[in-house]
Amino acid sequence: MATFLYRLGRFSFRRRWTVLLAWVAVLVAAVAGMALLQKPTTTSFSIPGTPAQQTIDLLAERFPQAAGQTSAATARIVFADPGAQKLNKASMDKTMLALKNAPQVAAVTDPSPNADGTVAYAQVTFTVPATDLSDDARESLYDIIQQARSEGLTVEAGGDAVQASGHAPVGEVIGLIVAALVLIVTFGSLVAAGLPLLTAIIGVALGFAGIGIATHFTELSGTTSTLAMMLGLAVAIDYALFIVSRYRGELAAGHDRQEAAGRAVGTAGNAVVFAGLTVIIALAGLSVVGIPFLTQMGVAAAGTVAVAVVIALTLLPALLGFAGQRITASRVRDEQDKPALGDRWVRAIARRPVVALVAAVLGLGVIALPATDLRLGLPTDGSAASDTTQRHAYDLLSDGFGPGFNGPLTVVADPGTSLDAIEGVAMVANTVTNERGDTAIMTIIPTTGPEDAATEDLVHRLRATAGVLGVTGTTALNSDISEKLADALLPYLALVVGLAFVLLALVFRSLLVPLKATLGFLLSVAATFGALVAVFQWGWLAAMFGINQTGPIISFLPILLIGIVFGLAMDYQVFLVTRMREDFVHGASPRDAVISGFGHGARVVTAAALIMMSVFFGFMLGPEAIIKSVGFGLGMAILFDAVVVRMILVPAVMVLLGRSAWWLPRWLDRVLPDVDIEGASLSRRLDDAPVEKEPAIAA
Repeated sequence: MATFLYRLGRFSFRRRWTVLLAWVAVLVAAVAGMALLQKPTTTSFSIPGTPAQQTIDLLAERFPQAAGQTSAATARIVFADPGAQKLNKASMDKTMLALKNAPQVAAVTDPSPNADGTVAYAQVTFTVPATDLSDDARESLYDIIQQARSEGLTVEAGGDAVQASGHAPVGEVIGLIVAALVLIVTFGSLVAAGLPLLTAIIGVALGFAGIGIATHFTELSGTTSTLAMMLGLAVAIDYALFIVSRYRGELAAGHDRQEAAGRAVGTAGNAVVFAGLTVIIALAGLSVVGIPFLTQMGVAAAGTVAVAVVIALTLLPALLGFAGQRITASRVRDEQDKPALGDRWVRAIARRPVVALVAAVLGLGVIALPATDLRLGLPTDGSAASDTTQRHAYDLLSDGFGPGFNGPLTVVADPGTSLDAIEGVAMVANTVTNERGDTAIMTIIPTTGPEDAATEDLVHRLRATAGVLGVTGTTALNSDISEKLADALLPYLALVVGLAFVLLALVFRSLLVPLKATLGFLLSVAATFGALVAVFQWGWLAAMFGINQTGPIISFLPILLIGIVFGLAMDYQVFLVTRMREDFVHGASPRDAVISGFGHGARVVTAAALIMMSVFFGFMLGPEAIIKSVGFGLGMAILFDAVVVRMILVPAVMVLLGRSAWWLPRWLDRVLPDVDIEGASLSRRLDDAPVEKEPAIAA
């Protein structure tokens, strides 16, 4: 692999115009395909086989007209008039008439006022699912609402027919600016700093276009592209950072630019391939959970990471060729120079390894404590940004009718079944019996909101009630999905931990190093869950992070965090510990190998971690609660894993283990293949043989 990548790097550097034009053609084709094929994404989630979905299937059999309505787009129109005691009925009737004549509208219910007559709501049902609503239908809905507002009414709308409003990518831009500053400090060159950013932007654009094309063939969640963009930006910058750093190091060693590009791709690029594969495997492994929308997210993000890897191996060396003399060799430190911060840091840990180990473990353990109260759920209009119409509609209904009106349950039961006396039921409404007289549908209004744990308990009580054939509706679907994801969390964690141990055993030819790495990974994941619960569920420091609504953690976030952090943790682990092993094998004492290996990689790993955190935390500046929690979770995971685990735990444990860190049974040593991640064998072979010079090429 290293030899192939070495040749690929030299080819890309030499044939830079060919490589650049090929990537430009691919990008243009992808963007054109997205423009022609892209369809709207969805905000709903579903899992085949859940009790709520089985109830929908039962409706299709016994009550086909009701089953069709469960998949159709809906909008809940909420009226209020804060300046009057009673709503203006004439204005509401005018609005209802306009809604009935709007495009793709199948039915509109009459407004239902609350007891005081200050708030009323009406349901608009469309003829198609939300993903198939035309632009005319959406614009007409917004125009009617705006017209009603101009007549003095307060009118807000929720439901899947109301598209979430977009936002300016302020957070993403700030994240990129911080990343650029870190790169400039790391490299001391604007050109060297700009190349990782440029390749990252191209990679994300390709991934985004690919997801847009995929929406033509399958229904995708709106979160899919955001997650792919978030992860693609971070890993693409990191991968380019590693290769450019190695390229400058090869220039410092005296190699010409083409040879330096080949060696950088053959060595650091080899590690990039390994790191990328671990992230891709972890994300693609989400498919084993058996949840379609999670599989789609994982595959889309994995595809974006794969694009980032290929760009780093081909386009980046081509751009290095164009940069020419504008990227200089890295400075070689003299023995009389003042020790770098990384050297001073690791020597301090080596002097007190037990203190460092205990402090790091206790610190992460305390932060992880809130994770014992982890509760999962899916976003509702109540978690929308505070300035959106969806959130305003949600709050008006809660104030006017009670929190349960935002989470009605659809119950399918035998005719005559009574549910009024069940704990948690505020009222039973809209009972309808099918033509055969053997099935009834009723709407249950809970006493609690859709994100409340008591509402989940009510769903279970209703399903256990005699005569009830099933419970469905958005709230019940969300509850079932969250439970399915919670059940899948531990098996997926076991899969990832097992994979981490095997991969690291192959790389480091050791049993204790992989064990230490996986335990550190588990600590960082547990601490991340604890921080998420404390901020987003308990509300600690919520105002500081711009969070105005606490509630359950997004149900798919823990599994996504495990998969993503696993890949990134392996990346940092390989970059730091590989050099420690190399120095130890070449005769350094175990303690000296830890110090020299850490000092070699700490600067780049720190820069990579700062870049990732800036990108992830930047997404918290957006208005959507779901994106805030994803950005916060990923940013904190990098903080805990890269800073605490890799920068404190790893050197402390390696010093304490000493020579035994590299112990491997002889029988296992014979069985395991020799995986040369850093391309050390390639470097030795090239250093022992004269390099065939390529014809000089103008920069």
